[in-house]
Amino acid sequence: MTVSFTPNLADSCFMPFINTKQFHHDVRTQLTQDIDVLFAYAELPSPLLDACSYVMTGTGKLVRPLLVASAFASTNAHNDIDNATHNKNSMANADGLEALLENDSDYDMCRRAALAVELLHTYSLVHDDLPCMDDDELRRGQPTAHIVFEESTALLAGDVLQTLAFEVLTAEMPTFAPFDSAIASQLFAIFAPRARRMVSGQMLDLNAEATICISQSNLEAIHRDKTGALIEAAMLMGGICAGATAPQRMALQECAQHIGLAFQVQDDILDVTTSTDTLGKPAGSDEKLDKSTYVKLMGVNEATKYAQSLFDDGRAALTRELSGNKDNDALMALIEWLWARQK
Repeated sequence: MTVSFTPNLADSCFMPFINTKQFHHDVRTQLTQDIDVLFAYAELPSPLLDACSYVMTGTGKLVRPLLVASAFASTNAHNDIDNATHNKNSMANADGLEALLENDSDYDMCRRAALAVELLHTYSLVHDDLPCMDDDELRRGQPTAHIVFEESTALLAGDVLQTLAFEVLTAEMPTFAPFDSAIASQLFAIFAPRARRMVSGQMLDLNAEATICISQSNLEAIHRDKTGALIEAAMLMGGICAGATAPQRMALQECAQHIGLAFQVQDDILDVTTSTDTLGKPAGSDEKLDKSTYVKLMGVNEATKYAQSLFDDGRAALTRELSGNKDNDALMALIEWLWARQK
């Protein structure tokens, strides 16, 4: 498949936040297009390409790329307001097309970051589902990669998605502006250690299976790496692409740490309260594998209260430096969307 570069400013400029549904639709549409461009660029042999396309084009929630885009949008919007306050004449004096192209370059780095976190996350799911790990047959509402393809192909699909997650940050791909080396180096510095933490967290999770009386602090240590690290990377990478200040980065990181843990607590609750059809993966799998979970430790009611407190802490951290609300701020709206999720 050949992808030609046909610049279209209307399509490539940063999508504004109008409402949650429209913003999420726009991010997902852009991500789908960018996945096609990436796979054409990578020229993977068959059946590796087929397996990668299969796992990357399912019906997932796409939480992590949404976090990247939302953090970018919120930081951009907040800083635009600040800049306008300090320099009321800046917008009147700026050339519209020049300003658009400048923002477009920043947004292309955001597109790369969104792709990177989704590639890494999907690689982790493909490997988690393998017979040597959780041995699951359903993911995102469809048979897992090793069921549809040979196990060796699924393994290699996960491997190449992991490598592409880093390559995409600086790859010379059509429909993308040339990468910004200064931003790219910052993204690598954020992304690489959190990718390593995600794998370490998975190992800790496997070690904790069938562990009797695991403490809450030990359980949180597992999930701050296994689940939280990539959520942390997503929010920070989005902020970096939008030029977040040091205090804004600290606020994004603190928010992400609370939301990442809350996300895992929610997953544990949904695993025992929601059907397989709704989840898109086998319900009750944590119990089947005798995993250590917040529901097992606290019960459903207390785990729900704990998740609520974590979401509250995440909102509070965010409003300290990025004072948006759920009606006009992309990141705050996404947090509300996550709190209300049922899968």
